Amino acid sequence: MWLIIAIFAVAAVIGLTMAIAAFQGNFPPVPSAILHGVFAAAGLVLLILAVFVKGAAGAALWALGFFLVAALGGFGMALAFHARKKALPKGLVAGHALLAVIGFLLLLAGTLKLI
Repeated sequence: MWLIIAIFAVAAVIGLTMAIAAFQGNFPPVPSAILHGVFAAAGLVLLILAVFVKGAAGAALWALGFFLVAALGGFGMALAFHARKKALPKGLVAGHALLAVIGFLLLLAGTLKLI
């Protein structure tokens, strides 16, 4: 699980820089968006494997649910706004980030056996 957490952490740092840009009224750089998506997708694929192949349950399963919803929102923002060079709606950015942070914290807490 630690590799998955590290990959999601990298995605989160890149996402934070993009969110800051969006909230400042700037357009997040496309290379950042691509890297964010690649790291998040890699973490998601590994988490899916951990849950469905290795049998991880509990917090990992809940984290997967939050990450999947966050991924749908991120993919939607990428196609509907970022690819068309439209400003990202701050509410969608915040919702996407909130879902991903909840998923990350659940995964981390489960791995540390806090829940």
